[in-house]
Amino acid sequence: MTFVNFIIELLQDPRMAIEQWINMGPAVAFGFIFLILFIETGVVFFPFLPGDSLLFAAGVFSVAAAGSADPAALPLHILLPVCWIAPILGDQSNYFIGHFFGRAIIKSGKVKAMTPERIAKTEAMIEKWGPLAVFLGRFFPFIRTFMPFISGISGMRWARFTPF
Repeated sequence: MTFVNFIIELLQDPRMAIEQWINMGPAVAFGFIFLILFIETGVVFFPFLPGDSLLFAAGVFSVAAAGSADPAALPLHILLPVCWIAPILGDQSNYFIGHFFGRAIIKSGKVKAMTPERIAKTEAMIEKWGPLAVFLGRFFPFIRTFMPFISGISGMRWARFTPF
């Protein structure tokens, strides 16, 4: 139940969550930020995590770090790579989950939001628009979580998916 409480607190007030993480140490804060961003983009079943809100809240603490010795601040030169690498690795893992296990996950029927009709429509969109659909999907919550998964299912080549 503590994981559920953790997620509820994060959804209610990301800024307070980051402040608590910083109090545990900057490495812990960076670890949690990385983990949340990675899970939001890399695990198909967690599109509700507050990645965007978390980025803004982390940015507030990073701006506070500029030119100060405040212990409740995150250095920007560490925060930026964390915020870039986590979603890139998350997208890659999500693509491979879709590529290797996607059809089995869909056939199991446990993911109610992913009906065969919706999968077919999304695959048609990827077939028509290709990398542009992947690129634009990055900028929309929820879609950013499912686009790599669907790209893996649809058979889009990894070398074509990765740059976008």
